[in-house]
Amino acid sequence: MYSQLGHKVVGSGPEKVLVMHNWMATHRSFQPIWPILDQERFSYAFMDHRGYGLSRQIEGKYTAQEAASDGLRLAGELGWERFHVMGHSMSGMVAQRLAVDAPARLKSLIAVTPVPASGVRLDADGYAMFSSAVGNDEQWKTIANMITGNRLTDRWHESSLREFREQVDPKAAAGFLRMWSCTDFHRDVKNSAVPVLAIAGRHDFAAFSPDAISATLGEWFPNFTMRVFEGSGHHPMAEEPIHFTTVAERFFLDHSGN
Repeated sequence: MYSQLGHKVVGSGPEKVLVMHNWMATHRSFQPIWPILDQERFSYAFMDHRGYGLSRQIEGKYTAQEAASDGLRLAGELGWERFHVMGHSMSGMVAQRLAVDAPARLKSLIAVTPVPASGVRLDADGYAMFSSAVGNDEQWKTIANMITGNRLTDRWHESSLREFREQVDPKAAAGFLRMWSCTDFHRDVKNSAVPVLAIAGRHDFAAFSPDAISATLGEWFPNFTMRVFEGSGHHPMAEEPIHFTTVAERFFLDHSGN
């Protein structure tokens, strides 16, 4: 067993939301939305996966099933019987695993620029590029620009890179790379009744395009909707924080009675 996963709770409202971060960041990637969250209606738990941020000291197998189990355990430790879940990028895959493993616990699911349950398949060169980014700053920045349409200031990427270097265990990053590029459980999620909202960024990489999301999550989840953020790439919570928060909280409230 491990000690409670590192996390930050924002708000004290009755609607509970478990929030999980992407491969290149920690829970602090959601900082831009913290000041504008409705803290009277919602309680948000921003969780760090094993090897990341506040959970950096916790080792693991770095699989979707383990990460989903960690999220369920954290929700239980917080006293949450039923809750919403939000997963960004690789954690979109983890959120879909939660929909398989504990559908009765989930009120709704928001998948932000998500990796599908079938994974994002990489050829040998692509895998080598992502793998080298774990330790190579230039490769990391190449990927960071690729998934944001080469539109964002270098200062933002530099700040994100420093966070990654200081707060992420390279072993965990390598393990989660294997998870999101080699895992496939999409047959398990088909016909899940959990309400799903996918948020796509118009300037994201092709693997996360609206068409790609429609062809995967859109085909698997019967209660599926999608919103495309025209001013965003892979990080809509940072690129369009007010719009992002408005859309997310309205969706959660629409499903608060589930």
